[in-house]
Amino acid sequence: MLRIKRRFLAGVICFGLVLPACGSPTATDSPETLPLQVGAIPDQDPEKVQRRYQALADYLSETLEVPVNFQPVTDYTAAVIAFKVGDLDLVWFGGLTGVQARLQVPGAEAIAQRDIDAQFHSVFIANTNSGLEEITSVEGLEALKGHSLTFGSEASTSGRLMPQHFLQQGGVTLEDFQGEPGFSGNHDATIKLVEAGTYEVGALNEQVWLSRVEDGSVDLERVQVIWRTPAYYDYHWVINPQVSDRYGEDFFKKVQAAFLALDPSVPEHQEILELFSAEQFIETENGNYADIEAIGREIGKIQ
Repeated sequence: MLRIKRRFLAGVICFGLVLPACGSPTATDSPETLPLQVGAIPDQDPEKVQRRYQALADYLSETLEVPVNFQPVTDYTAAVIAFKVGDLDLVWFGGLTGVQARLQVPGAEAIAQRDIDAQFHSVFIANTNSGLEEITSVEGLEALKGHSLTFGSEASTSGRLMPQHFLQQGGVTLEDFQGEPGFSGNHDATIKLVEAGTYEVGALNEQVWLSRVEDGSVDLERVQVIWRTPAYYDYHWVINPQVSDRYGEDFFKKVQAAFLALDPSVPEHQEILELFSAEQFIETENGNYADIEAIGREIGKIQ
């Protein structure tokens, strides 16, 4: 029995000595070896999302001199939850999800957005067999009454929140549509559903629409833009305050500077900017999304 106890004790000591060498994080690990976990709302086709963020992760890892992992999430809500519980350090959010996340993580900061995000737009598209024609004002949205409509994700700023806001401004409620509005899940799916005639009308991110038209993946004989919304703030990078504990108090600024340093004259940088449909990234701050927060509370997406 004594021999068994000695063997057990020796095994415990050996396990304790070997475990740190196996790469598991411990209190003695250097903070710089811990990866920065990057995520994003899945607002487009998964293949396009993966390509975009892998290129960015490689750039950030080299620039910040820390390992960077891109962690896909299943939906918009999952991105907010992962940020809240600390599984994600840096996330590309839409206007609404960014506000939702920051309200749940004191000290979280909006640090960068694309040049286009300070003046962002949604578009309403329609199947060409719907009989709908171009709309030239908010008031003209009344022409959509009696038609079927799909949004994107329920938590999408450009695919749900702002389109619903402008519909309300035009005197149109969700009850005015034929059946209940659908939620496609992402902007690419919205285009395909309207193109197929599953829904007569869809609301989505203008940049996704323009990109798909440019790459020839939209059948313009079956679907067309009928209205462009007024401008609003939308997508932005939000950083979790926990990174200061791992990488130092100035890490916020280092990450922000990495985005601002993306230069279209550098081929590797240009590839990343093109994947984000941007000319450059610019600074932003939490206060820019006050209107988004107010509208979110108005329609019940923020409590």
